Amino acid sequence: MNQGMIIKSMSFKVGQTLTVVGVPKPEATNFAVNIGPNEKEIVMHINPRFNAHGDENAVVCNSYQNGSWCEEYREGGFPFHQGEEFKMVIEFTAAEFLVTLSDGSVIHFPNRMGAEKYSYISFDGEVRVTSFEIK
Repeated sequence: MNQGMIIKSMSFKVGQTLTVVGVPKPEATNFAVNIGPNEKEIVMHINPRFNAHGDENAVVCNSYQNGSWCEEYREGGFPFHQGEEFKMVIEFTAAEFLVTLSDGSVIHFPNRMGAEKYSYISFDGEVRVTSFEIK
């Protein structure tokens, strides 16, 4: 997957919300938003797939810990369209990440590492992020 924008040393803490607005490229197969303590450990990997890894129009969530992927998690709708703007709102609680997609569907993904703060956020794949905000 194409390495995209990386944000390091910016705290994303329990009780905060990360809002991401972007546009998948017109021929996008997939893209990802990653949150974790660093680039080697990802607690929240959100991977909308138009046509990638054997999936079509699916949002796959996972964690990458100790050098390997954990169990995949699939929930929510697929409000993404190639070349069209999307908005994703990620609420961070002590127990989970609540991801609200553009169509109002919600993904509940556990905070598998249990930390109260993560400082690494990256955007990979075929997407242009137009804004992100933590508050």
